[in-house]
Amino acid sequence: MSGWDGKTKGPLIGYQIFVFVIKTFGVPIAYFILQMVAYYYYLFEKGKREVMIDFYEKALKTTPAKARKLTRTNFYLLGQSIVDATAFLIGKHNHFTHDFTNEQYLIDIQNGGKGGILLSAHLGNWDTAANLLKKRVTPTINVVMLDAEVQKIKDFMDNTTGGSHFNIIPIKNDLSHIVSIHNALKRNEFVAIHADRFIDGAKFLEMDFLGQKAKFPAGPFIIAAKFDAPVTFVFAVKKGKYHYELSATKPIEQKLTTEQFAQCYVSELENKVKANPEQWFNYFNFYQ
Repeated sequence: MSGWDGKTKGPLIGYQIFVFVIKTFGVPIAYFILQMVAYYYYLFEKGKREVMIDFYEKALKTTPAKARKLTRTNFYLLGQSIVDATAFLIGKHNHFTHDFTNEQYLIDIQNGGKGGILLSAHLGNWDTAANLLKKRVTPTINVVMLDAEVQKIKDFMDNTTGGSHFNIIPIKNDLSHIVSIHNALKRNEFVAIHADRFIDGAKFLEMDFLGQKAKFPAGPFIIAAKFDAPVTFVFAVKKGKYHYELSATKPIEQKLTTEQFAQCYVSELENKVKANPEQWFNYFNFYQ
């Protein structure tokens, strides 16, 4: 079992408070309050805390003391990622700077006329990355995701911030999302997909990940193999209090099998997790 149901977590009041703080007092004050909130969750979210400590100790071979420290930092950085994405949406993004490694790869994909498939993960801050890509590289980004967010939170964020600056392609049981992906690529648009979480009952691939067997969703890699579009792996990780580093890998333009795409992706994801362990935001037993 994945232990993940595809839903946004957290009470609505928490989102309301932080949107108010960001709008009224700015990002630094939101960070200050967030320190207390993150430590509260570290103390009382026992399940998520223990899962992360176990991951750091067993997958990354850290000491127990370092695993606990990484977990505390992880909770804080997850909160920062939400604050940062919200700040960007409501026009409070002047604090932030970013570097973009291999941006030219994405420009070349855009110029190629076939659209592009961007595979990413719940590592770093994809929301901010997608919004930056939309401003810098392409007028339209489509993000494929489960349509299972808590509706009250989703409605509040949409009404308050205007919603994300990219198009959502919801995954549907009738596979209509495949048609939407096909049409987006025909329009020479980017299609972004997280490829590191699967839902119970969905197709998966079992891959070696950081020395242990883990299940990855088959869907993103089937899509990568099916469509005649270049595939790249894109991430945005925080490298300073207000600084992000975006990166893209060299596009894969030759035909690969589903399993080959998965292996390329997992290898890149391993490198990113090792380099940024405190920004790995998967709070369930990844090896279950």
